[in-house]
Amino acid sequence: MSNNKKTICHLTSPHPRFDTRIFHKECVSLVKMGYIVNLLVADGKDDEFINGVKIFGLKKPKNKFARLFKTTKAIYKKSLEINADVYHFHDPELILVGLKLIKLGKKVVYDVHEDLPRQRFIKKYGKVFRPVFEKLLEQIEIYAVRRFSAVFTATPHIMERFIGVNDNLNTLCNFPIISEFNDAQIKSEQKRNKIAYVGDIILERGICEMVKSIENIDVQLDICGKFSDKGLRETVELLPGWKKVNFYGYVDRVKVAEVLSESVAGMVTLHPHSNFIDSYPVKMFEYMAASLPVISSNFPLFQEIIEGNNCGICVNPMDSDEIAKAITFLLDNRLEAKKIGENGKKAVLERYNWNMEINKLSDVYQKLTI
Repeated sequence: MSNNKKTICHLTSPHPRFDTRIFHKECVSLVKMGYIVNLLVADGKDDEFINGVKIFGLKKPKNKFARLFKTTKAIYKKSLEINADVYHFHDPELILVGLKLIKLGKKVVYDVHEDLPRQRFIKKYGKVFRPVFEKLLEQIEIYAVRRFSAVFTATPHIMERFIGVNDNLNTLCNFPIISEFNDAQIKSEQKRNKIAYVGDIILERGICEMVKSIENIDVQLDICGKFSDKGLRETVELLPGWKKVNFYGYVDRVKVAEVLSESVAGMVTLHPHSNFIDSYPVKMFEYMAASLPVISSNFPLFQEIIEGNNCGICVNPMDSDEIAKAITFLLDNRLEAKKIGENGKKAVLERYNWNMEINKLSDVYQKLTI
């Protein structure tokens, strides 16, 4: 790049400032490419400059209604103050902000993390209104995507929805940063009778089945994440298996690596929800990067990755007994588990890593900032 550095501004309303995809992968990578990078987050914390990224902490909304209206307005106002060359937003609720910036002649990138019309909040509208609402969201999103300067999607499945809608359409998969899981960081050589789960905790991500599966096994379940469903923690804590759970809550990347280093396997037993079946769970690839066997749902895409690379066991995520059998096998066959974990690490090094995605990010930004 020339000495005339271009300014980039990433926007998010619900995500934390150190979100793995937004901050650690995209923002930090863009700094290394030579861009001036800003990040707007609505977390109510102080502004700070870290890893070359200038983070602006806007007021944290009190509820979803405030986030949808007051927060988006504040983000738009701050975006104009920064006057960036490229704006890159990460949430559907910021589509209107993106369209306003486009009208001002700005270049805007939409980063599609999930399949919006199929997200779980749509379920509450029932069988009659749900299809109508899904169609409406689909049309709104397509209308917007057609106008943006570029679009990144987190999976090939999401990208298929926008083929022919935007000419600058790209997948940017949430594959792990290998250095976070290298031998220097994963210090423990002695695996304990532990399995791990990393990520948000909601009913559809299989928390109840995981806890039930360890009731009669000599194993502990280490959980790194936060409960996103109101009242779910109280329900799960009543399960007999909860006494074998070490709940750490939301932790940093170093703690995640430490937890994985002590575990025999990583869990990604998502329910067969439409938004999960064709997803690329970040945790799956992080387990593989940490040389852990993966116990995953038996979705065709997951089977292609896990069984195709012989790096784990696929199970019926709704059957806690079947999950228990997979855990028991890996606990009882440590040498086999070690080999399975090594297969996963090899697959990550060869295919499923962030370094493979950086070139896509770089190519798009080079075209946008010419």
